[in-house]
Amino acid sequence: MADYVKYLDPKTLNKISHLDLKARLIVEGYVAGLHKSPFHGFSVEFAEHREYVPGDDIKHIDWKVFGKSDRYYIKQYEEETNLVAYIALDTSESMSYASESVSKAEYASYVAASLIFLILQQQDAVGLALFDHEVRSFLPPASHSAHMKNLIQEIANAKPREKEKTDVGTTLHRLADRLTKRGLIVLVSDLLDKPENILRGLRHLRHKRHDVIVFHVLDHDEVTFPFERMTQFEGLEGLPNLIANPRALRKAYLGAFEEYTQELRRGCLANNVDYVLLDTSTTLDVALSSYLATRAGTRKGTRR
Repeated sequence: MADYVKYLDPKTLNKISHLDLKARLIVEGYVAGLHKSPFHGFSVEFAEHREYVPGDDIKHIDWKVFGKSDRYYIKQYEEETNLVAYIALDTSESMSYASESVSKAEYASYVAASLIFLILQQQDAVGLALFDHEVRSFLPPASHSAHMKNLIQEIANAKPREKEKTDVGTTLHRLADRLTKRGLIVLVSDLLDKPENILRGLRHLRHKRHDVIVFHVLDHDEVTFPFERMTQFEGLEGLPNLIANPRALRKAYLGAFEEYTQELRRGCLANNVDYVLLDTSTTLDVALSSYLATRAGTRKGTRR
């Protein structure tokens, strides 16, 4: 059995546990994803009943149900229900790359596990999709405490598949078609796919009114290209090995890398998708707590 506990770094969890991870986009006049909508009854759909508890607004009591059962029940609307989140984790071969002790796959797993912990701590529901060029595993969302062990073990047991390519765009389209309940989609991937394909998939999710966060996980070598001597670069995801002089390639590589990340960043911004570049050399607690604090502040700033 995999030791799932290693994916829950106490230092990371301690820094992020006090921060809300809620959908922050204002949609149709209300804040989506919050447990309590600031616009009760405005452009919301009835979801379910729940039993009345002291402190609830009596205007939401369903008197018809009271007449039949002699018990008080509250009409609960879609935007008052708990957040439903889905973590989409890339397990393609390129995620196995590691210039130091932690591979992209491991770093991405720590990100996913920390967010799962946080979301469940908020008593929200979270599910998991593992993918490369297709969805390999899907665990539907739940909010009970035992669900965390199932999710973390699924992550711990997942290994990057040899020669399996990343197809982020297709995966996002399939998730958009599959997920009927609007929620928060968290994509954790090295995004080694054509930017236009990725952005089309993200637009599909936004069209379905999902809130989306993209964690772009890259190895420090991929960000800085520090190589000096003649080097054999190992081909992943079916690509051949390549012997090259890094000094002759550095300027072109860094230019192409900047263009690629800027295209992703601009495309995400245009579609109200949060884009976060994570370098595996950055301490995870610093990276996550910084982003979540910024997100929480942005969400408060967008309330009206």
